[in-house]
Amino acid sequence: MYGSIEAGGTKFVCAIGDEEMTIKERVSFPTTTPEETMALVIDFFKKYEDQLVGIGIGSFGPIDIHRDSATYGYITSTPKLAWQNFDFVGTMKQAFPIPIAWTTDVNAAAYGEYVFGKGKGLSSVVYYTIGTGVGGGALQDGRFVEGFSHPEMGHMLVVPHPDDSFEGSCPFHGNCLEGMAAGPAIEKRLGKKGQELSEDEPFWSIEAEYIAQCAYNTTLMLSPDVIIFGGGVMKQRHMVEKVHQAFERLVNGYVKTPAVADYIVTPELEDNAGTLGCLALAREAVLHS
Repeated sequence: MYGSIEAGGTKFVCAIGDEEMTIKERVSFPTTTPEETMALVIDFFKKYEDQLVGIGIGSFGPIDIHRDSATYGYITSTPKLAWQNFDFVGTMKQAFPIPIAWTTDVNAAAYGEYVFGKGKGLSSVVYYTIGTGVGGGALQDGRFVEGFSHPEMGHMLVVPHPDDSFEGSCPFHGNCLEGMAAGPAIEKRLGKKGQELSEDEPFWSIEAEYIAQCAYNTTLMLSPDVIIFGGGVMKQRHMVEKVHQAFERLVNGYVKTPAVADYIVTPELEDNAGTLGCLALAREAVLHS
């Protein structure tokens, strides 16, 4: 059996899966303090201790991903103060001395789509989640694209829309993608959550423009085989077509991408992308241990 931990800023989703990556049990716990939340996580996996061979963790960040670092496996400079400099992998290793895969939450979702979903059979996959925050992960030939740290694609700067006077909700960058297009930015502008807005709300065209700028930047920097947009905002099904139109206008024929309907897509695995990605990463960690 393999374990999966999707560690989000609001909740932790823990799951157990078998060799075929079938999810056998899944639970969620609120993200409060490490003491409270991790006790619940460890108790859940203890039920499977005799069968558990590996665990995959996809965590909110920033996190330390370098194995030779003294703080490998830590959540580092997160705005969630209780979790700053928390030794996540070390805590799990103490309870379960088995192979543990460690990456960001959006990388885990990207890996799920790469192995099982819209990225299956492709060599280059980029995945974004656009929800409470915005994050991105990229894979090239099965390896995460990263260097001194993991990418923070959600904080790329975007050009404010001419009809948008909002200055952005990101305390670091103002008009970055997260500051302009994440769920809280929508709510601060309009006084309503995205899911409360009708399909004909004019703001959706502005939102699509920001997401299209993200796809444009990604295309010119990475030329991936597919760009997958997940998260709560993209559950607005009408958004995909709006993004397609805005993207093609921005690219303006400069590069020839795959057909836009196959190139800019939503996740095949929907809310299972992160869980299945963590299970697949756990399986890889065991294979290479």
